[in-house]
Amino acid sequence: MKSLLLMISLLTLVSAPSGTGSDVHALRRQAMVRNDIKARGIRDEAVLAAMSRVERHLFVDRRYVDRAYEDQPLPIGEGQTISQPYVVALMTEALRLKPTDRVLEIGTGSGYQAAVLAEIVSEVYTIEIREGLAERAERLLKRLGYRNIEVKHGDGYFGWEEHAPFDAIIVTAAANHIPPPLIRQLREGGRLILPLGSTVYFQTLTLITKRGGELEVEQLGSVAFVPMVGEVQRGRR
Repeated sequence: MKSLLLMISLLTLVSAPSGTGSDVHALRRQAMVRNDIKARGIRDEAVLAAMSRVERHLFVDRRYVDRAYEDQPLPIGEGQTISQPYVVALMTEALRLKPTDRVLEIGTGSGYQAAVLAEIVSEVYTIEIREGLAERAERLLKRLGYRNIEVKHGDGYFGWEEHAPFDAIIVTAAANHIPPPLIRQLREGGRLILPLGSTVYFQTLTLITKRGGELEVEQLGSVAFVPMVGEVQRGRR
């Protein structure tokens, strides 16, 4: 009888659909954090905890739910992607965030990066130029209970003046120059991170710190992001 019960249990496990059930997602998420983020050098405990809590499978297209915890970008529609988890963690850690910080995100996309930020800081303001993505992300973030995130449909090149200055700004699309309004809206001592360089091929993940009116620049490695669109395309090349 015990053998029969064991066989039934094994068959149930094998036949269960992958990518369904909160337990399965939780196990995959913890494995992702352990193997793809912490093992690759991310040490900030607040970032690791945020990546462990935010349910990435809720932010991806239904077709890709089974792949939600793979360490790679995935399509979210309108030619856009949800960023690779390691890159999300890397950019978030580089900003050296504090619980009291006010953060501006340029490029809401699915809303995943905004959710990770909201687990760490007090206020997140996020701008998405594609109206459909902005509306979808706003609905999802509200449904998930994020009350410290405000979503705006607009061109992130101009930032969000009424909520400035920001302690940190994160740009999640490739730009060939740093939008001047973002520098102006960055608080003294604030950090700005963006993929800077060619919008066609690869970029350099670049961290800017504003000190005494000057910009300190640190390059963090090569990345590949979808291009920022809007006013940035008419700006300095």
